[in-house]
Amino acid sequence: MTLLAATHPTLIDVAKRLDPNGSVAKVVEILNQTNEVLDDMVWLEGNMTTGNKTTVRTGIPAPTWRKLNYGVVPGKSTTAQVTDTCGMLEAYAESDKALVDMSGDPAAFRLSEDRAYIEGFNQEVTQTLFYGNDLIDEAEFTGLAARFNSLSAESADNIVFPDGYANAGGTAPDGSDNASIFLVCWGPDTVFGMYPKGSQAGLSVRDLGEVTTESPPGGPTGGKMQAYRTHYKWDCGLVVRDWRYVVRGQFNQEDLTLSASSGPKLIDLMTLMVERLPDIRMGRAAFYVNRKTRAFLRTHISNKIVNSTLSMDNIAGRRVLAFDDIPVRRVDQLLSTETAIS
Repeated sequence: MTLLAATHPTLIDVAKRLDPNGSVAKVVEILNQTNEVLDDMVWLEGNMTTGNKTTVRTGIPAPTWRKLNYGVVPGKSTTAQVTDTCGMLEAYAESDKALVDMSGDPAAFRLSEDRAYIEGFNQEVTQTLFYGNDLIDEAEFTGLAARFNSLSAESADNIVFPDGYANAGGTAPDGSDNASIFLVCWGPDTVFGMYPKGSQAGLSVRDLGEVTTESPPGGPTGGKMQAYRTHYKWDCGLVVRDWRYVVRGQFNQEDLTLSASSGPKLIDLMTLMVERLPDIRMGRAAFYVNRKTRAFLRTHISNKIVNSTLSMDNIAGRRVLAFDDIPVRRVDQLLSTETAIS
């Protein structure tokens, strides 16, 4: 665990290194309370001010069986460069100075407002992590679903359905009432979150102090008031350095049953997903599911599904659902209305 923390830093690890006074670390701790993805994600500084450029090996030279007195033709590997960009997420909060001062504890009052904004950032970044697509909205970064959403792409090798692998005849579910399970092995050489070169990791919360501002909607036109203003900013992106360490399993969620006697066989699906990872020791692996899927998985424990490796473990004082010793995290931003992968 110590080695993982040293070589696979989470956002809280990075924040504590970059912020000696602890204020950023405190914000990240609040984020961790509401977003289980941040418990696992590895965060690294990008090598560009706008993102990260990765050199990916695309071909490996084949060796030659040599005979005596016969030469061997030299070969070489092939590579390609992939650039992942960061998105910039910002917001401002303003609170009437008189209202804050009347609260009796201005710092606590403003922290309660901060928590609401932090939760908003948490939900937006998580939603983008899975469903962002910079081809649709160039201000976003591209998430996991857009990278594993085509049966004709190379990454189709890591798209799995309840009846098998996509590239081996597995059938995509119909309609638009589908859900996905994502299995990610986070690590510096596999998949990681990034922040721009020379910037701060995580959500920045900056107190801009007292300002004169316009009256809010409903007040007199041109009216002025004194307010406390806070600026929130989070620049972040996602790097999939080796796509083999992400697996997407899609199924029709409406067909799930509590006993798994019919409908999608989630245990079989997750077993197939684990087997797609080349080497789970390359990083920190975790499953990500929505609330409904996780609830059904828990019923499969109580109903003692045959040959299931699902369990509820107590880790660091928390009850954690696990499959094959891999934690199963709940992510409320994962949809149950996905269109079938095609």
